[in-house]
Amino acid sequence: MYYQNFEIKSLDVQDIRFPTSLGKHGSDAMHTDPDYSCAYVTISLKNTCTVGNGLTFTLGRGTEIVVAAIHSLSSLVVGEKLGDIYNNFRDFWRKLTSESQIRWIGPEKGVIHLAVAAIINALWDLWARLEEKPLWRLLVDMSPEQLVSVIDFRYITDAITEDEAIQFLKEGKENIGIRVNEIISIGYPAYTTQIGWLGYTDTYMKEMGKKFLDLGFKDFKLKVGTNLEEDIHRCKLAREIIGWNNNLMVDANQVWDTNEAIEWMKQLKEFKIKWIEEPTSPDDIVGHAKVSKALEPYGIGVATGEMCCNRVMFKQLLQMNAIQYCQIDSARIGGVNEILSVYLMAKKFGVPVCPHAGGVGLCEMVQHLQMWDYCALTKTKDNRIIEYVDQQHEHFEDPTLIKNAKYQAPMKPGYSTRLKKEAIDTYKYPCGSYWKSINN
Repeated sequence: MYYQNFEIKSLDVQDIRFPTSLGKHGSDAMHTDPDYSCAYVTISLKNTCTVGNGLTFTLGRGTEIVVAAIHSLSSLVVGEKLGDIYNNFRDFWRKLTSESQIRWIGPEKGVIHLAVAAIINALWDLWARLEEKPLWRLLVDMSPEQLVSVIDFRYITDAITEDEAIQFLKEGKENIGIRVNEIISIGYPAYTTQIGWLGYTDTYMKEMGKKFLDLGFKDFKLKVGTNLEEDIHRCKLAREIIGWNNNLMVDANQVWDTNEAIEWMKQLKEFKIKWIEEPTSPDDIVGHAKVSKALEPYGIGVATGEMCCNRVMFKQLLQMNAIQYCQIDSARIGGVNEILSVYLMAKKFGVPVCPHAGGVGLCEMVQHLQMWDYCALTKTKDNRIIEYVDQQHEHFEDPTLIKNAKYQAPMKPGYSTRLKKEAIDTYKYPCGSYWKSINN
């Protein structure tokens, strides 16, 4: 690597918040008034003007806590040479997650792990930019041994070993060029949650339904969980809008107890539900397994993962057959390195990965991961799909592009994580021009 001696000069982080609560965008049974936000990291080098950007997604209040955590970790990054990071990325990742004092307030979970994800995502964006490749292509072009070398297998060797992971990736190399060309020419299928936010009126649901049907979408998701009669009404309305030949999923965002989830979903079974997402606490592996078993006779799968805090919890969900759809989130667990381990475990257990997206930058990032998965690992799109929400894309330099209900492959270098300067100037909290105008 020509850049291996480049030294990290600075790590800056900003609190960016968009006022999405005003339109009830993103509203669900648990999160009724989200302002889609992010802790936004910029990594600069001494030797070049190339910078890397990464982020982790938040809902407004509390973003300042993630920002503080990133500042606390920055001393582990600034002054490092890129060769020492990228040639030993597994060790560097563990250094961030295992700092002897900071780890106590994790470990590998919560605010600290969100902070790690933002930093790691910025480092991958930087790497891809220096290699002049989109991130998905950087991953595809890695040898199986190189890719596996970035993953920390501690705690998951009882589910998958390094040798098994390498073998999966070697098998994925067969006819890889055909799949790369297909991704570039056709793209990757998407579903939308944009018709189903809990705060939307019936009229607005109909407007959004027509819009996305006209755009070619065949898969739709509704938020549920506050009121059973209202959920029955909204599911009925959704079926009137999208018909019975398209797929309908629902998402409870963790509001139910285990038994409540089972009984509630039995009341919705007539609407031909493909999956129930986050039916109970995201930490309750046994509860998810119980829900999964109880709903199997009705053809309803269980999906979860957006709030799953690390690879260990994903391991248990897979080992206990607690999920039929694995939903990684590009900004929640410890960035790309740890996410790759989840894809490999899901491959071994035969569970399709259908990423969570929609928040600030999530669609932009997760498309890279899913395209790598198809090209280099699973070699199939069967029963796999990426969430799409039509929000905040205009604020990115390399925004998500959807055609015919398919994500189009990003072709610009990086992880598609760079915000436009005007977006930062307007929505930086609390001193951006928008927030100044609100507070004055």
